[in-house]
Amino acid sequence: QNYLDNFWPDLKAAHELFDSILQARREREIESQENNGKEYPEHLPMEILEAGIKSGRYVQGTLNVNKHRAQLEAFVRLQGFSSKETG
Repeated sequence: QNYLDNFWPDLKAAHELFDSILQARREREIESQENNGKEYPEHLPMEILEAGIKSGRYVQGTLNVNKHRAQLEAFVRLQGFSSKETG
C-alpha cells in the first residue's frame, strides 16, 4: 500500500487491484476462522466418513490430478489396490 501511495498515486488500476486482493485475503481469513483453520469445510463429519469406509459405503484413496489438464482430468487411486491387481 505504501509503495503504491508513494510511487504510483495516480495509477488507479493498481490501487483497485491492491484493494481487490486485500478484500479477498480478508474474506479468506474470515472463512478460515469460521472453519477452524481449515481451508475448506468438511462435507461430512469424520466419524460418518470413517463408519462409511468401514461399511463399504465409501472408499478411501488418493486424488491424482493431471497438472496440465487439472480442470478436466483426475482420478482416485484406491488404498489397498494396485494397478497390477485384477478383480
